[in-house]
Amino acid sequence: MQKKILPFFTVLLFCFVSYAQTSSPLANSQPKAEREFRAAWVATVANINWPSKPGLPVDSQQKEAIALLDFLKEHNFNAVIFQVRPQADALYKSELEPWSYFLTGVQGKAPEPFYDPLQFWVEAAHDRGLELHVWLNPYRAHHPSGGPISDQSVVKTKPSTVVQLKGGYWWFDPSLKETKEHATAVVMDIVKRYDIDGVHFDDYFYPYREYNKGEDFPDSASYAAYQAKGGKLSRGDWRRDAVNKFVANLYNKIKKEKRGVKFGISPFGIWRPGYPEGICCFDQYDVLYADAKLWLNKGWVDYFSPQLYWPITRMNTSYPLLLGWWRDENTKNRHLWPGISVGNDTSAKNINEILSQIMIDRGMLPKSKGVIHWSIGQVYKNSPVAKALLSS
Repeated sequence: MQKKILPFFTVLLFCFVSYAQTSSPLANSQPKAEREFRAAWVATVANINWPSKPGLPVDSQQKEAIALLDFLKEHNFNAVIFQVRPQADALYKSELEPWSYFLTGVQGKAPEPFYDPLQFWVEAAHDRGLELHVWLNPYRAHHPSGGPISDQSVVKTKPSTVVQLKGGYWWFDPSLKETKEHATAVVMDIVKRYDIDGVHFDDYFYPYREYNKGEDFPDSASYAAYQAKGGKLSRGDWRRDAVNKFVANLYNKIKKEKRGVKFGISPFGIWRPGYPEGICCFDQYDVLYADAKLWLNKGWVDYFSPQLYWPITRMNTSYPLLLGWWRDENTKNRHLWPGISVGNDTSAKNINEILSQIMIDRGMLPKSKGVIHWSIGQVYKNSPVAKALLSS
């Protein structure tokens, strides 16, 4: 193993702080996990990880998928987080949304010769002993890299549910009943028809402000309609309430349909500045209107993967400090599997950082070990990191 970075010795003192368990065993029962969770994200939006370009021939798509899955198996991973709905589209056969531009190069066009990519990934993953979690973006309706807006796009078929942002995006209005119903229907369609192991959301709820060139989300008409019906919540609380109700309802529906299918969320790694003390700077509570702390407190997930993409020793975004805070908020005893960023750095310093973060996770969360790597491409293409992970 590579030479350890000096701050790691100090951090070990922090890792093994005892964590008192409270409340009833039933309320705090942890979803079953028989092994350390070792996963990686496979992003399809903008062809980040797979397929390598839109319109790639089917046999090439499948060869690329097998290469990634073989790599995961050979490097002791046991799960893959596969993005199947990057922009209200589908990398699987769907009656609800069109085939993805990122798959065939034409939104709405099926693969030729025909195959179902999600079914292919599920079977190939399971053949290699890997869990397959489907990753969906619940509110993104169109991405700037997603090709022309087709007649089959929700922008055209459900125009009353979406708004245009100034950065080239289209976004569902999360406050609308139609938005919640459609997103729920999409998720449950997958849960019912495919032998998946989990459903996964990332950090995109209301959009980051740069997507609208710094301006507020354009939902004035929806908020005015809410107020006209007697609504009293502030605009921020009203937005958060819409997302909260969607998350809670979806969790319950998944559990009712297939109890063994996990529901996981990977929010931005910081809930609010100052939580814990000394942490800055981004406020997902007031920007993304994501009350991630509440979801964990309420137990509306089976696993929680805050994106802790910062070094151990950067104190205002310290990895162990934030992991410890989320651990203490895990009052329903859910799996806490943080997301960590591999990056493209092949240096010994970066490798030591990654291995140290994994060891910190194991020390602080001995009953629920595991991390998710962002992303598979960075691990796959970074052979020094891949080799180090193999020995970890």
